[in-house]
Amino acid sequence: MKLTLGWLKEHLETDAPLDKVLETLTAVGLEVEGVTDRAAELADYTVAHVIEAVQHPDADRLRVCKVDTGNGIEQVVCGAPNARTGMKGVFARSGLTIPGTGLTLKPTKIRGVESNGMLVSEREMGMSNEHDGIIELPADAPVGQPFAVVMGMDDPVIEVAITPNRQECLGIHGIARDLAAAGLGKLKPFNREPVTGAFPSPIGVRFAFDDAATADACPVFHGCYVRGVRNGPSPEWLQQRLRAIGLRPISTLVDITNFVTYDLGRPLHVFDADKVQGDLQVRLARAGESFEALDDKTYEMAGTECVIADDAGAHGFGGVMGGAANGCSAETVNVFVESAWFDPIRTAQTGRRHGIDSDARYRFERGVDPESVAWGIHVAVRLVMELCGGEASDIVQTGTIPDQSRTVRLRQSRIASLGGVQVPEAETRRILTDLGFGVSGDGEAMQVSVPSWRIDVDGEADLVEDVVRIFGYDRIETVQLPRVSDVATPSLSVGQRNVRTTRRVLAGRGMFECVTWSFIPGAQAELFGGGDASLRLANPISADLDCMRPSLLPNLITAAGRNAARGNGDIALFEVGPQYRDDSPTGQDTLASGVRRGRMGARHWASAPRAVDAFDAKADAEAVLRSLGVDTTKVQVARGAPEWFHPGRSGVIQLGPKLRLAQFGEVHPSILEALDIKGPVVAFEVFVEAIPQPKAGRKTTRPPLIVSDFQAVSRDFAFVVGRDTAVADMIRAARGADKNLITGVEIFDLYEGENIGADAKSVAMSVRMEPVDRTLTDEEIDAVAARIVANMAKTTGATLRG
Repeated sequence: MKLTLGWLKEHLETDAPLDKVLETLTAVGLEVEGVTDRAAELADYTVAHVIEAVQHPDADRLRVCKVDTGNGIEQVVCGAPNARTGMKGVFARSGLTIPGTGLTLKPTKIRGVESNGMLVSEREMGMSNEHDGIIELPADAPVGQPFAVVMGMDDPVIEVAITPNRQECLGIHGIARDLAAAGLGKLKPFNREPVTGAFPSPIGVRFAFDDAATADACPVFHGCYVRGVRNGPSPEWLQQRLRAIGLRPISTLVDITNFVTYDLGRPLHVFDADKVQGDLQVRLARAGESFEALDDKTYEMAGTECVIADDAGAHGFGGVMGGAANGCSAETVNVFVESAWFDPIRTAQTGRRHGIDSDARYRFERGVDPESVAWGIHVAVRLVMELCGGEASDIVQTGTIPDQSRTVRLRQSRIASLGGVQVPEAETRRILTDLGFGVSGDGEAMQVSVPSWRIDVDGEADLVEDVVRIFGYDRIETVQLPRVSDVATPSLSVGQRNVRTTRRVLAGRGMFECVTWSFIPGAQAELFGGGDASLRLANPISADLDCMRPSLLPNLITAAGRNAARGNGDIALFEVGPQYRDDSPTGQDTLASGVRRGRMGARHWASAPRAVDAFDAKADAEAVLRSLGVDTTKVQVARGAPEWFHPGRSGVIQLGPKLRLAQFGEVHPSILEALDIKGPVVAFEVFVEAIPQPKAGRKTTRPPLIVSDFQAVSRDFAFVVGRDTAVADMIRAARGADKNLITGVEIFDLYEGENIGADAKSVAMSVRMEPVDRTLTDEEIDAVAARIVANMAKTTGATLRG
């Protein structure tokens, strides 16, 4: 929200300097984001007098000007059609950088004639898009003085951050009310007296909602017909104010609506009455209906939008944007002024669905004062008659203003208990009264009536917040929290420590952490086992982000695809966050998920990089599990991964048949095709909350390192097993032959071929035996080897390969 200091003082009677105003704004909760002093920025651009302007000897469209800058006479070659003898303009000397173009001026020759400096246009000064001629200043403008002061641009521009619950401060009058309550001055009332109509309005207004349940889309609509107006450029004071806050002046009628929107927080719309066919109707759109809006775009409607229409069809989205068909132009002589109240939720949904951001939508979706419908029409019509002339009709209206009156009980003691500061009761009453509240009763039984513009106030805590912020947050005393124990207690729970550890481990494996939306398109949710109606969003921030995510993988896979499309094809991403099974309190799970795409390793002369595979995802998952205290030698790896993984290149990691710890594998090709991603892509999902917690009293420190003084022994075995036998089962069988002596089993070869049969495979493994109390004899080694062969045959049906 932007405003100028001078504009603010139109609503606030104060002598406070700029610094004090800025300090108070932040103190009352309206954070100042920036201050722009245009006069200081443009101080080097001065008023100049064109003493002589003659035709360029070698160019038909150029003129050679002798310019009195106040510091001497300069020769400037100018191509503006309005450059002439006797005029006063804005001079930019050599060495300056033009704000609107970034051009740095220097002495030069133009078609053989020397030129030093420049006479500038409004576009070149960043004031507007006007560039058909140079700026013309009044004849009495003092030569050599900064032109910004002459043009009234010496008013500092203040940018304030307005939080969503402070919708009443989206008008400068609301900001002035807060400052007045804080003691910075006195709030000036604005003229809201009714305008007397001279004739009945030839255009009527009616509701045309098919269903009474949808009539809350627009409960009230006021309008006024004004005939005989003249719509030209708005007066200079109005243009200056709009330019100062970044708005482009268009015409008097349009500028009036923009002015009232920022001045009083009341959005309006003006129709060219001669282009309206019949009466205006307020209704819901019809599916497939379309109109051309004021932004020159055509919008097709879904059927849920609130529209303003006439007998010819819809001409605008209520509370969002009007239509071009009945917009005002320089030829407009009769207008119809609209002041209405539109439902915030439907307005927000309409704007999001069609991607329209407008000042009207920004205010209506946060909540406009419903009472402003009545006085807003008179403010607008009065300005139209003052600036454009004309004669007003009687006000036409349909519907009733929503009754949002309410009374909230306030206990004086709650200010201290909630706000942490003692505020005298008299000061409480003064603050609330200055903010527009009505106060009756006293002490613990104050009854506070809430003004219509404070839609955010629902309960006692809201009133306490208002009192404390105006009284001053800086007056809250600093109090040290009492020490509850002499021994520090852990500040993180086990679950929080697990999440932190997981992030650190995955980052250490070369993966990049992502933070993505918790919602995804419904079509993607269905690919990953979601899409239930209970997880559909009633009011999504975007039409395509309409469902809570059942998995973290869709967002990660699409992020990898975006990286690949931008030349970063070998990418590894992970996220630790929630995914959703249902809308119950227990339907949320915390997972650590990751994806790898492309190739592993960098290009090197000694070896080529390989494509990522399921074992890379398995290694990532196991690294997370080990870091969280899981003994990965005791887990089982089995089939049964979800359908979004490749059925033959995926698996699950579990403890027993029921406790699933993780799942991994290559992403199914149909999923990649649906997400428009080229493979290979592998992924893993670790169920962080499913990992068994350490038992109470169990030490969490690392166990001591045991190093044997005796020689370790390795023996190699080659077994023939069925092709469907899991290698993990073979590793467990080998370890089970002697759990105390065998410390490691590694697979180093896999063979499938006609020499061992079509349904068999040969698996070669190295078994490491490490004694801790003696050196093994040959007989002991042979005995362990025999137990390995026997256990393998019993468990997996394997035979020793000859």
